[in-house]
Formats: sequence, C-alpha cells, structure tokens
Amino acid sequence: MLQAMIIVFREGFESFLSVAIIFAYLKKTGRDWLRPAVWWGIVVAVGASAVLGYWLQSVNQPLWEGIVALVAAVLVASFVIHIWRVAPTMKREMEAKLEARASLASAPWAWVGVFVLTLLMITREGMETALLLIQVRQGNFWLGCGLGIALAAAMSWGWAHFGHRVNIKRFFQVTGLFLLMFTVQILFYAVHEFSEAEILPNSEAIHTATEPYSSD
Repeated sequence: MLQAMIIVFREGFESFLSVAIIFAYLKKTGRDWLRPAVWWGIVVAVGASAVLGYWLQSVNQPLWEGIVALVAAVLVASFVIHIWRVAPTMKREMEAKLEARASLASAPWAWVGVFVLTLLMITREGMETALLLIQVRQGNFWLGCGLGIALAAAMSWGWAHFGHRVNIKRFFQVTGLFLLMFTVQILFYAVHEFSEAEILPNSEAIHTATEPYSSD
C-alpha cells in the first residue's frame, strides 16, 4: 500500500500542479475561453494512461515484464533527476510555453496548442504512474492509490492557497529519493524476469539470487 500511495501522491501532485499553473496563467492573462482545451487535454491524457495501464496488466511473459521494468526504471530515474534540476524554474518555463501556444494568431490553433500542452504534461505523469504501479505487488493496492490521490489533491490545495509556504523543491527531492530507491528494486525485478526468460548467462543462478528482491 505504501509504495502505491507514494507513487500516486508524487505523480498526482505533479499533475495537479501542472493544471493549477495552466489555469492560473490563463486567468491572469484573460484567456479563460481556453479552459475547455485544458479539460479536454486532461480527459484524453487520463484515458491514454488508463489504456496503457490496462495493457500492462495483460503483460505476463517474463521477457516483456523485464523489458517494461527496465523501461520504467530508465524513464523514472532520468525524469526524477530532470525535475530536481528544473523544479525551481518549472512554473516560469511552463508559463513561457503556454504563452507561446496561447498567443497563436488563429483562435482554433491557440485552442489546439493549449490542448496539446496539457495532454503532454498530464500524459507524461500518467504513463510514468502506470509504468511504476505495474511493478507494485503489495496488498491494499487500490487503497494506497486512493490515499495517494487524496493527498495529492490536498497538497495541491495547500499550494494554491499557501504556495509561499510550500517548499516545492524539497518536496520533489524527498519523493524523488523514494522513487529512485524504488527504481533500484525495479532493476532487480527486470534482471529477475530476464533470468526467468533464460536470456541471461547462468539464468537459473541469477533467478534464485534475485528471488528475495522481487516485487512480491
């Protein structure tokens, strides 16, 4: 439950934060007519992430499970490091991208630009969440996900009302450390599945050695 809760909390907060920044900037610049583009971007992004999660649940061959685990480890580790670097300027960079898309000469193109920006921001978090959650084998999985979403929403509300008191950089540092530790466990799981698929030298010995570190 704890793994699922922290994963959803971290990724959910990033999603909530991104949406909050977009809505706040549209309101500040008098572009409320673009808000539907944001909502549609959220809907499509959540749908795409759900489809990925459903497909990943059907992956039950050791070779593919190992590949998915390896991809998840690489993506998550690289993105955590990236967020550590850009967290202090994330709001400013998002607003600059949003301004470029919302300022397009044609209203339909501006709508599409905001929609695509939202879609990419939320889908990135959703895909990362799906890749991480597929590795979780603990009990009370759905309870952990529900608590994570609730905490992310509460954290986002706190940021919106008391943003000057929320240390975003420290939040990303602490939760990023957890994700990096979880990434190491995912790497063990990838090696375990590759050995089960018998594509590694001495696969039987490796499979036995990594069994205690599997997701279960």
